[in-house]
Amino acid sequence: MTAPWLEQRAADIASAVRDGRVTSVALTDASFARATAVEAGKDGLNCIISADRNASLREAAAAPLGGALAGVPVVIKDNIATTFLTTSCGSNVLAGYVSPYNATVVERLRAAGAVLVGKSNMDEFAMGSSTEHSAFGPARNPVDPSRVPGGSSGGSAAAVAAGIAPIALGSETGGSVRQPASFCGIVGVKPTYGRVSRYGLVAFASSLDNVGVFGRTVDDAALTLEVIAGDDTAHDSTSAPRPAPVLRTTDTDLAGVVIGTPVEYFPPSLAPEIRALCERALDALRARGATVRDVSLPHTDYAIPAYYIIAPAECSANLARFDGVRYGLRVDGDGVRAMYEATRSRGFGAEVTRRVLLGTYVLSAGYYDAYYRKAMQVRELIRRDFDAVWASGVHALFTPTAPTTAFPIGAISDPYEMYLSDIFTVTANLAELPAMSMPIGRAASLPVGGQILAAKFDEATMFRVAYALEHALGTAAHA
Repeated sequence: MTAPWLEQRAADIASAVRDGRVTSVALTDASFARATAVEAGKDGLNCIISADRNASLREAAAAPLGGALAGVPVVIKDNIATTFLTTSCGSNVLAGYVSPYNATVVERLRAAGAVLVGKSNMDEFAMGSSTEHSAFGPARNPVDPSRVPGGSSGGSAAAVAAGIAPIALGSETGGSVRQPASFCGIVGVKPTYGRVSRYGLVAFASSLDNVGVFGRTVDDAALTLEVIAGDDTAHDSTSAPRPAPVLRTTDTDLAGVVIGTPVEYFPPSLAPEIRALCERALDALRARGATVRDVSLPHTDYAIPAYYIIAPAECSANLARFDGVRYGLRVDGDGVRAMYEATRSRGFGAEVTRRVLLGTYVLSAGYYDAYYRKAMQVRELIRRDFDAVWASGVHALFTPTAPTTAFPIGAISDPYEMYLSDIFTVTANLAELPAMSMPIGRAASLPVGGQILAAKFDEATMFRVAYALEHALGTAAHA
């Protein structure tokens, strides 16, 4: 069991701190005690890979008491820059690296009173769907430690699900917040591209990357996104010059809301138990007043191939900076070229190496037009599919988050089969849309997530649907 205060909603914890019913220091101490408990033994979750209790307690003592997240413990994915804990990206090439600055999202959390209690395990450089591709070993799922927590933000999802912190930050390039949220039975949100600053997020694929949030409840995720969102064009040229949205609500009436169910996301091969839970969720939305109708996103089948050209191409360019010259690991060799090769060969794991090689190939002379340019054209077709759905009067979409529940550690060795676990999530990244996963039930005792998507910068509608669904399902979402 978690400490009683850590079981509360983030907003209620912050209210208690502001009222003097509990202190930031006590909450931080409780968070570390919980982390010690869940990380112990052979089934330890391995979800926290960098922490400093004394530094966090000092932060807690100095944290502002009037903020929206006053005293709330938070875990940050290890590819988001922080000044007093390492930012290793789950990689040997950056082992022990400490950033000289904080990411914008970290500064906004601190300004709101949140206290950083740890950096979380992740697939190396966010390349993976299981958090097995980490230089620090695989993370485990709190629901069943023999299974993966999802990826690449599996450590953050596991930390929230295990009760170490009520909220956490992750990053999303093709589903790396939503899929682990589904596997761990919590809420995970990818905002519209540009809604949240990427300043301080170590780049994987710059046109696809987003900072996302985890929470045990829809309200936790809404409050956290309100805190970290907003204009940061002074530091991030891709940041949208828009104010932070208002997302929290008590309205659970969906009268007048039209929810589309894309037929391509409910194929005959979808597991019957996942289909049944999705149908139950849709019935709950209808009971709240929503209209549900089938829609089509005809280019969905091309999403995975397009994504696995665009993302590796951008990663091959972004990861060129890790060469042993400026920071991180350096392995000397006979000359500069040998040093580059030795550093990158020893520093990068197999999955990162695979994607760098693939990306370099598709960008090389003679292949750019055949692969990268074609993939970008497909990306535009996927965007147009969504635009047509919104233009038809649909306000939000509902789909499964993942085609399966959490699978056993080591069960998937084929990279392509692993890539398919993102089949329902990559489209939102390609189209730059907001999307979220929330618990809708369990299949064979394992969590199942339902995904809600909305039009660009319409997180408010997405959360409105999510609040209503959470209220309608109640404990059934976790049964």
